[in-house]
Amino acid sequence: MDKKKIILAVTGASGTIYSVILAHELGKMEDVELHLILSDASLKVMELETDFNPDNLTDHADFVYPQNLISAPPASGSWKHDGMIICPCSMASLAAVAQGLGSNLIHRAADVSLKERRKLIMVTRETPLNLIHIRNMEAVTLAGGTIMPASPGFYHSPESINDLAAHMAGRILEQLNLPHNLYKRWDQNSRR
Repeated sequence: MDKKKIILAVTGASGTIYSVILAHELGKMEDVELHLILSDASLKVMELETDFNPDNLTDHADFVYPQNLISAPPASGSWKHDGMIICPCSMASLAAVAQGLGSNLIHRAADVSLKERRKLIMVTRETPLNLIHIRNMEAVTLAGGTIMPASPGFYHSPESINDLAAHMAGRILEQLNLPHNLYKRWDQNSRR
């Protein structure tokens, strides 16, 4: 059985919890081969804002690449994959992708995803947005990418921060048509 190759890239934006949940879910899918790219800034943010450590991400990945390994498979258009998620996505990474700057493996892999018309999901994590951010989001969208601001819903009655993050992770997986049980879906017939 051919496995789906999914790239999960983690940048230095706040929101490491999203990437940890995604790595865990993708890592337990038997039909998924997880390729993880970690930016230097992501490791620093993880240290500053959470109790997580890099193993919380890398233990679930089939392949792990540092941001400067520009010779890694995701940097090439001839290496086929089934989708790339940048989560969380910093405004600097958004800008680099929007402008076609391939200055590290995350930016290059995203550029390749767009040029090869493969699924690219960028989970942006910033507020408020300035006009430059909005125009960069527009550029990526027009190029074929999907912008998913980290905006979890509340209709599933979350009881914790983890519930909120899991909801967002589930929504991201749905963009790649990957099954999950991270949250209860909205049902118009159910009442609290």
